[in-house]
Amino acid sequence: MKKVFLPQINPNMFFILSKLLLIFIFPLTWILALLIIAILTKKNNLKRRFLILSVALLLVFSNPFLLDQFAKIWDIAPVPLKNTGSYSCAIVLGGFTNEEANGNGFFNAQADRFIQGLKLITSGKVSHILISSGNGTLLHDKFAEADWVKTQLQQFKIPDSCILIENRSRNTIENAAFSKLVLQARHLQPPYILVTSAFHMRRSLGIFKKTKLDVIPYPCNYLAGKGKTSLDSFVPDTETFFKWTFYIKEVVGTVVNYLK
Repeated sequence: MKKVFLPQINPNMFFILSKLLLIFIFPLTWILALLIIAILTKKNNLKRRFLILSVALLLVFSNPFLLDQFAKIWDIAPVPLKNTGSYSCAIVLGGFTNEEANGNGFFNAQADRFIQGLKLITSGKVSHILISSGNGTLLHDKFAEADWVKTQLQQFKIPDSCILIENRSRNTIENAAFSKLVLQARHLQPPYILVTSAFHMRRSLGIFKKTKLDVIPYPCNYLAGKGKTSLDSFVPDTETFFKWTFYIKEVVGTVVNYLK
């Protein structure tokens, strides 16, 4: 396949555009757009078609079984870790905390990234843990996720000498670029264990490999594809509708990164 090369975009402009365009890739946006068109159109046959299409999309994206099947294809399987010895570092990608109104942090639904990174260092699987995350909000302040997470690791008595932070990155591309600088400065040898959510691992692996970082996938925080299929798997569910937004964002991001 012949690659299509897009014009070079300033990193800051790319970051802003990626945030602003997110709303257009979510199923809820598509359904609302179809409903609005159905309301505004005066032709009954078109009105009926748009209504049927909006209902069909609602049923598809609220079906847990369909999401499970897609997740089984999309999610990257973990690579077994060696039984003896340890790895030099676990790279834990941020996105598992949010900022409170008072400027402090708190863990969100992606907190399994923190838990798995903590397990790796407390069990001796890694000698260092690198938290890679700055502030990925469009209108950000001085809050940096990695700085706050370091205080949480310290509460678990993890020595400061074992904690590395990268607090400048705003997205996965910058996670990889800035993490590489930190690891090189500390002379830590690869391979490194890459810890992130299962739905995010495929895109992350591609970016880290492009940055010439030798990483081992250690997916966690599974949203779908791991449970047993039951009758409930075919019942429409609002949580499933929400989970699809994560996967669609990853698919679009992976395609964009490939084209770049």
